[in-house]
Amino acid sequence: MPFTTGLLTNVDSVGSAVSNVVVNARNNANIEALVIVEVFIVPATTGVLTLAYLTGYIVDAKSSDIRSFFIAGNLAYEVQTSVIGPLTEVVMTTFGLDEFGKIVDGHRVLQEEMTEISLLATPPGA
Repeated sequence: MPFTTGLLTNVDSVGSAVSNVVVNARNNANIEALVIVEVFIVPATTGVLTLAYLTGYIVDAKSSDIRSFFIAGNLAYEVQTSVIGPLTEVVMTTFGLDEFGKIVDGHRVLQEEMTEISLLATPPGA
């Protein structure tokens, strides 16, 4: 089931609020799960929503995974996630970190805060 953070504005008084967006996956199931992550950015140079990262990876049973994506210098960003597996008990969260690695207020999106979408914007293999 795919989810999105929605578009998050990434500007503050001195430039980018967030330098890296961190995507956390926690697999509570007894089987592995395939996680797909898409990170979109709105570059200051174009103002156009652009796919920056598309990655898929396995999260082992009863384990977790943390991925970081560099997004500094962009006006906005969005993270879309999808978990594929016969029995998925994977909880996803995203956190925006500043250039010092500190969590940026307002850039934390927990699983229950994400919006369910019908499919990822860029289906794998497209």
